[in-house]
This record gives sequence, C-alpha cells and structure tokens, in this order.
Amino acid sequence: MRLAHWAVNAPFRPLLLAVLTSSFMLPAHAADLINITRDALNNNAALASARAEFSSVEAASDVASGALLPQVNASGNVVHNQQYESQSFARSAGQGAEQSAGTAGVGGSDDRFNTVSLSLEATQALFNEVARQEVNQAERQIDQQVYLLAATEQQLLIDVASAYFDILRAHEVLEARLAQERAIGRQLEQAREQFEVGLIAITEVEEARASFDQSRADRIAAESNLQVAFEVLEQLTGQRYASIDALGDAMPIALPTPSDRNYWVEQAIERNPQVLAQQAGIELSRVGVELARAGRMPTVQAFANYQYADSDRDQVSGYDTSSQVGVSANLPIYTGGSTSARIRQGTFLLESSQYDFESQRRTTIQQVRSLYTQVSNNVETVEARQQAIVSNRSALEATRAGYEVGTRNIVDVLNAEQNLYNAIANYAEARYDYVVNLLSLRQQAGLLDVEAIEEVNAWLTGDQVNFTLPEGGSPDTYQRAMEIGAPPTPGA
Repeated sequence: MRLAHWAVNAPFRPLLLAVLTSSFMLPAHAADLINITRDALNNNAALASARAEFSSVEAASDVASGALLPQVNASGNVVHNQQYESQSFARSAGQGAEQSAGTAGVGGSDDRFNTVSLSLEATQALFNEVARQEVNQAERQIDQQVYLLAATEQQLLIDVASAYFDILRAHEVLEARLAQERAIGRQLEQAREQFEVGLIAITEVEEARASFDQSRADRIAAESNLQVAFEVLEQLTGQRYASIDALGDAMPIALPTPSDRNYWVEQAIERNPQVLAQQAGIELSRVGVELARAGRMPTVQAFANYQYADSDRDQVSGYDTSSQVGVSANLPIYTGGSTSARIRQGTFLLESSQYDFESQRRTTIQQVRSLYTQVSNNVETVEARQQAIVSNRSALEATRAGYEVGTRNIVDVLNAEQNLYNAIANYAEARYDYVVNLLSLRQQAGLLDVEAIEEVNAWLTGDQVNFTLPEGGSPDTYQRAMEIGAPPTPGA
C-alpha cells in the first residue's frame, strides 16, 4: 500500500494489520471466543475473498500508473518472398544487345528472395490527462477498498460472536427445557398414581399429559436450535469444536461507556467503515467525472524509433537503417458525442453516490440509536428477568401448597412449573441479548475490533459447554438455577 493511502486511512491501520496478518497466526486449540475468532480470521472464505479483492485493487493502481511511464516496443519479421510473374521492359533501339540482355536477366531471375526487418520504438507521455485521472481513480478505489475490507472484518467479528453466544443461549435454553420436561414428567407420574388410588379425576391426568407433551415439544425445538447454532459457527470458521467456554454469571451488566447516545452516533459517523466507504465512493465518482472530461484534452508524447531492413534479393547488397526522434500530439475534435455522454453518465453516477452516502449515514444513525436503546433496555431486562425467576419460584411454592390443601388444581401447578422454566429461559435470552447488542453497537460505531472481543472473552469461565446434546439436564444447570433463585427440580 502506498504511503499516501496509509496516511489517509490511519484510523483503520490497526484493523487492517489484523486482517492482513491474521493468516500467519497459529490455529487455536482452546475453544474460547478469542481463539475461535482467530480461527475465523484465518479460515473464513468471505474475508479471504475480501483480502484478495483488496490486493487486486492495489494491483489495478500499478496497471494505471504504467500508462504514464516509458513504453518500449520491439517488432520484427522474417519473410520469404516469391513472385510468380515478372515484368519485362522494352528497350529502345539505341541500346545494345548486351545491355538489353542484362536487363532482361535481372527481371527474369529475381523471383525468390528473403527479407528481414526489425523495429524498435520508445515513447514517453508528456501530457495525458486521461491516464493521470485513471491513476487518480485507482487510488480512490484503494481508499474505498480499505474501508470495505475493514467492514468485512467487523462483520465477521460480530457474526462469530453472535454464533458463539447463540450456542450458549441455545444450550442454556435447552437445559431449562430439559429440566421443565423432567419436572412435568414427574408431575404426570404423581397424577397417575393419585388417579389410580382415586384421589383425582382422569381430567387432571390428561391435563398433566398435555403439559408434558408441550414441554417435550419445547425440548425438541431447543435441541434443533442448538444443532443449528453449531453449524453456523462451523460455517464461519471451517472447524468443529468439542466444547466452548461458558459465560460467567458475574458478567457485568452496565450501560455502554460513555452512556451518551450522541457520543455513539458521532463515533459512527466518523468511524463506521460502511459510511466511510460510501463517502470514499463520492470521491471515486467525482474522479470518474474528471476522467470523462479528460477525453476532450489533447495528448502529447515524445517518441524515438529505430528501423532495420535487409534482403538477399539479386543485385541488392547491404541493409537499410533509419531512426526518428520527435514529439507527437493528438487532439480529439469530434467523437460522435460519446465524450459528452460519458460526462453526463459520470455526473449521474456522482449524484447517485451522494444519495447512497446519505442513505448509509441515516441507516447507521438509526441503527446506533436503536442499539443504544436496546442495550439500555437489556440492562433493565436482565435484572427484571432475574427477579421474575424469584417471583415464579415463590408462586410455584404457593401453588403447590394450595394444591396439597385442595385450593388449587393440577393445572395451576403445571402452569406455575412452565412459568418458572420460561422465566429461566428468558433470563438466559436476556443475558445473551445484552452481550450481542453491546457488540453490535460497537460494530455500528466502528469500534469493534479484536481487543473488544478480548474484553468480552474475559467474561467467560473455564466451564465447558460440550457440543453434544445433554440428556436429562446436567446437575450444574439445577445448581445454577438455585443460585439465581430457581427451586430444585420437583421430586429430586
């Protein structure tokens, strides 16, 4: 990359370095978020394509620059000539017979001969506005490609983080559904036993069966979501993992820092790579207009050439050489209106790029504002979801007590069971929504990089989430539920 481009895009220098050097990183072995992110930077096909495209655009700049540098061309040929008819020339009466015979001999015998020629030419552009604007256009394309490459990397970072936390989200939801299925299954067994001894009616058994079937359907759906989440992560990284680190309960839940929505909007306008790419597109379109106008300008070039020719034709000896040095100029006077049409076309493209920039700017501002609001709401939602677990636990205990004394029926108990485990699942959803939305806010503000991923990675614990479907729920799930206020599994 040229120093000019490197200086213009200095804010993205660390990000671009991470992209261009990530292929030299060693494959990660520990399956935490940061190492999986590095695997994605090494193996993701979309990012590899963006890198190759960036290199292609850089090469295009060198292609354009070549038109302003000296051009040297050489050509040559070797030709065998054969004449099938020759002319004879009538001689005046005053010429002698010997001279006439000699002349006729030349015309009649020289019908096969070989020629060799060589040409060498060098040119140097002295004034070529079209070529100069093509170089300028190629440089503006590099500027735009820097931002597009940065946007591709940031999108990969958020995609990997979202896929990672979707797995953890699906795993926690699945464990809640497994716990729910087991608890309601035991409730169903108790209902059957009570029916057999005549304590309850068959309708209560059927209610328990319906609730159990619904919990089973919820568990199957959760298993499907977990399997799909596995596949998404594999698609992004090209690798499978035996397990990943879990998210700790001590994760800080706080407002974005600084807690000022206008700050995040300003950062997005100044740093969002998609916005900057569209802004660079305006400059690229503006150069396109200048390139079209350059079609009306003259071109001036210096040239020098050397020519050599030789032949073995009869009566010809030696060879011919010549050389030229000079300056040539060309001025397009009328091109059928194509130059004016190109100027109009470029003007419309410039106008279009300006609207594209404004659209991207407005979209980014809206997304930043929405994400900031969502993160702020997530902070309160997590706390509310946690309190909902405590409330639903108390409600379940009260409902069970009422059922034992006959003031509540089994439907009330089953609904309370479902409400509790729904609250546990919703709590997990809220925690992961907070993390993903926080990272998405940083992405829209142009502040998402490997360091931001490392900060989130510090929230993970050494507990491993296996990439195999749990059977019946793990004891850790119930212990964790106890810690956040959930009751022990019924019948345990």
